[in-house]
Amino acid sequence: MELSYLSDFLNEEAAMNMILRHALPLLEMDVLKTFVAIAETGNFTTAAEAVYRTPSAVSMQIKKLEETLGCTLFLRDARSVSLTPKGELLLGFARRLLSLNNETVSRFLLPDMNGVVRVGAPEDVGERILPEVLKRFAETYPNVTVDVSIGMSNAMRKRVDEHRLDIAIYNSLSDEASKDGEILMQEKLVWAGAKCGNAHMRDPLPVSMWEDGCVWRADAVEKLSRAGRKFRVAFLSAYTTGQRAAVLAGLAIAPLPRYLVQGEMVQLGERDGLPDLGHYDIGLKVVEDAPAPVLAVADHVREAFADLQLQAGRVAEPV
Repeated sequence: MELSYLSDFLNEEAAMNMILRHALPLLEMDVLKTFVAIAETGNFTTAAEAVYRTPSAVSMQIKKLEETLGCTLFLRDARSVSLTPKGELLLGFARRLLSLNNETVSRFLLPDMNGVVRVGAPEDVGERILPEVLKRFAETYPNVTVDVSIGMSNAMRKRVDEHRLDIAIYNSLSDEASKDGEILMQEKLVWAGAKCGNAHMRDPLPVSMWEDGCVWRADAVEKLSRAGRKFRVAFLSAYTTGQRAAVLAGLAIAPLPRYLVQGEMVQLGERDGLPDLGHYDIGLKVVEDAPAPVLAVADHVREAFADLQLQAGRVAEPV
């Protein structure tokens, strides 16, 4: 009797698995490309121009996608379009699928690709994302050399304009990131202090910062001044390792990405008399008329950031 019941249960489970395997729909790359374009521009008309379709065709694509997934992806009002929580979830997967599609097609159509691709990034991004990008890219295109430069975000973007770099990954304030590039991810900028430290209680406030030209420095200085908090630049360094060293020694506080505040560092905020620093964007800028090797590296960068967001259990906030 028990064996018969178990057999029936297993047969039902196998049947259900078979139904699910055959019933699950496939997502179309063109539709996902349109979805990402709308999410990034916040506008159906602008997105339609980007994907070379009419606004009505784009609306039909999104309607079909929402019906396929059984959920609403966008909130619409008279002026703008924003992602729903389900839409935010799909955005990370969509970017990853599009990058994987490009990588797969390129691998077969351009198997013998070679050359040199020049990539620039700030230290925090380079340390966080580039090792995985370089590893995966080398496995796919072993004959392409990637030349990496580390420096300040604004300098990296300028070097792309001057054709001295092919790709720049950069940090930028949220209202500037999409002006000449695309947004890959949004991060929270916070004040970091030493665990059990008291640097944030001193007057004037000792701050560890980057040199002039750093977007985090300019934003932090502006918000401290606006809040009326007296401060002094106690330490200068062009690298996050220098900022963290000053913080860990208890000699100063520093504006850092939230993901870097760990171990013997703690996050400080308004309860500690410090202004909220808000968010910043991580963007990608690719040289105009980029050749195939450059486009392939850019796709790997996009895929790496999409993976990073999914692993963290979140996606970039809609802009």
